[in-house]
Amino acid sequence: MHDIAIDFASADDLPAMADLLHELFSLEADFRPERDRQLAGLRLILANPALGRLFVLRANGQVAGMANALITVSTARGTPVLLLEDVIVGRAWRGGGRGRALVEHVCAWARSQGMSRVTLLADRDNASALAFYEQLGFSPSAMVVRRREL
Repeated sequence: MHDIAIDFASADDLPAMADLLHELFSLEADFRPERDRQLAGLRLILANPALGRLFVLRANGQVAGMANALITVSTARGTPVLLLEDVIVGRAWRGGGRGRALVEHVCAWARSQGMSRVTLLADRDNASALAFYEQLGFSPSAMVVRRREL
């Protein structure tokens, strides 16, 4: 894994990140790729670090993966917490522990920022993603996701 580096995203990374989101949203049942919307969302986060941070995984100097770390506050915990979204390593770069390195990097950053929990959502039918997150210490929640479009 000497070929990887993980850091905060920059504006120059956004087109490659939109490509990764296209790949991700093509797999997820609840979402569909819409490049203009994905770029708008990425720009919004990049311009407002208090909302969250975008992380990129570079392999051999090119964007190979990403994660979206949204910041919120848990009244149950009394601390800031993280909502981890849009975790993807491009198909050509999967394997070799890159996804694990990306998630662990984001979790370490969250811990260093005083966050006490990381929550994520994954498609219930994506057995490989669910197994991946379980291996990283994420456990099922009794909470059920409900959504209302505005």
